[in-house]
Amino acid sequence: MSEATPTLFYIDDDPRAGEIMARFSEDAPYHCRVFTEPEQALAAAETDPVDLVITDLRMPGMDGLEVLQRLQARDPELPVILLTGYSSVDSAVEALRLGASDFLKKPFDMDELRAQVERTLEHRRLERENQQLRQALAEREQRHGMVGHSEAVAAVHRIIDKIADIRCNVLIEGESGTGKELAARALHDHSDYVETPFVVIDCGALTDTLLESELFGHEKGAFTGAVSAKQGLLETASGGTVFLDEIGNISDAMQIKLLRVVQEQQLTPVGGVTPRPIDVRFIAASNQPLEQRVAEGTFRADLYHRLNVVNLRMPALRERREDIPALVEHFVAEFAHRYGREVTGFDPASLERLTAADWPGNIRELRNTVERCVALADGPTLHYEPAPAAPTGAGEAIDADRPTLAELERRYIEKTLARFDGNRERTAAALGINKTTLWRRLQRYEEGGEE
Repeated sequence: MSEATPTLFYIDDDPRAGEIMARFSEDAPYHCRVFTEPEQALAAAETDPVDLVITDLRMPGMDGLEVLQRLQARDPELPVILLTGYSSVDSAVEALRLGASDFLKKPFDMDELRAQVERTLEHRRLERENQQLRQALAEREQRHGMVGHSEAVAAVHRIIDKIADIRCNVLIEGESGTGKELAARALHDHSDYVETPFVVIDCGALTDTLLESELFGHEKGAFTGAVSAKQGLLETASGGTVFLDEIGNISDAMQIKLLRVVQEQQLTPVGGVTPRPIDVRFIAASNQPLEQRVAEGTFRADLYHRLNVVNLRMPALRERREDIPALVEHFVAEFAHRYGREVTGFDPASLERLTAADWPGNIRELRNTVERCVALADGPTLHYEPAPAAPTGAGEAIDADRPTLAELERRYIEKTLARFDGNRERTAAALGINKTTLWRRLQRYEEGGEE
């Protein structure tokens, strides 16, 4: 509905009926525009605000039913009232079936028409108001795919809004499970090039050789098994966005190759000699502070600065505890629907415990916890009890025999895995590494090697 005085279109081929309607509406709380030609009214509706249309059913040329259908095609929510003679009540009923708000039989009392108009306009106003409130509430609770309205999350929203349409590189940093990929997708999805590719590359899951082939592609015969040429993911994503997850896991040699691609926007496939141009926005993510890695000499400063045009830090869940109740409610609804559970939520004491927990795995760990509670629910009310803490001082310290650094890492990983009863996702979250890195470590241990 228009923000000021509502506008009503009155369509009737009888000029006298239009004059009466115009005079009657002079002191009404709405503005009335009279049309004797349906085509003129339809043309006006394309450019001017209109909140209600009243049209005669029987008119030469275009009748009221066609007017209704044309208006419905433009705005299905626009209310239309049909005016009809006694002989055309069946047509009026058909109009109601097609979406008309109501109809009045001629001759009608003008006070009756005014009452009908005011009821319809008020109903439309309330519908619009409810829609705006629902939309505002949804945006408040879940914007950019992120649930919550804390200041920490609002700061993330502000940065995404500022740079979504700017094809600059972005470095997203934050602990494991804070939603770094969600932020990367929001940057892409809220840009003008949302229809272009969004390609995710898990840098921690691939060896250097495989990563190079996946990123840059390869020519036929470039290596054993390369029976045909293959286009790389960077070339496939040209015009869109590449999300380099866990960028800190790539080797120094791979960093050099990636640096050239980032700064020159061109690549050479494995086994090839001719560079190929690309147009890619790079969004990289790391659960470790790369600036510290640069200072330690384990990450190249030039690549860091190329990627870190804009830095987006994802807050840990403990920094936004006020969002935990909304997150819990969101996850309960998600898993109740997925598993067909009739649950209403957590009891107050459990919700307090959930809000007070540390959540080293952040949102991912909270989500898994809620999923488990829903899956094991015995009734409509969910309960949560934190796992008992591991006893302190029990057993010998893992470094008592002064092991090598690699052996110490192995013992710590295995101890953490035992603490979480073999749950690799929670273990990875607690260790600050991704699941793929943990899997590779455990595979190495099973094969009997430390390195």
